[in-house]
Amino acid sequence: MSGAGADGTADLGPPPERVLKPAGGSVRITRVPHTGPVFTLAQARYLVATLHPRIDELIGIRADLAELRADLAGPGMSALGGRAEVKALEARLHGVLEDLNSHDIQVKGIAPVLLDFPGEHEGRAVLWCWLEGDPDVRWYHRVECGFAGRRPIR
Repeated sequence: MSGAGADGTADLGPPPERVLKPAGGSVRITRVPHTGPVFTLAQARYLVATLHPRIDELIGIRADLAELRADLAGPGMSALGGRAEVKALEARLHGVLEDLNSHDIQVKGIAPVLLDFPGEHEGRAVLWCWLEGDPDVRWYHRVECGFAGRRPIR
């Protein structure tokens, strides 16, 4: 996978033939690009796999920002910097979120990172759901049910 494009967005490059699953086995990925507001499960899994460096960047920025804010609220000093560094981290965080949103991904949370991908399952509108720590997209929920309605993908 390539890095960031000239405009700062992730360059996804050509889709891979396969994405390995840590639990063993592999998932066949279709080579159909996402062209609208509905993702196939394979497309959602592909995006999570290819955008993982950006997601990891978001997690790192989130941690640095939390630590820096805590330090500045207490003794007022931090090894991570001062108020200017807070503003720079906030700008980087917003940049990563904009990049994720540019792929039609719904960012539902950043602590932990929660991503939803509009899709369809058994003829019903759903959101394919990825939560920080999951190896890939393994959950879905009906749009109207939210996180509480999450079900494992079978």
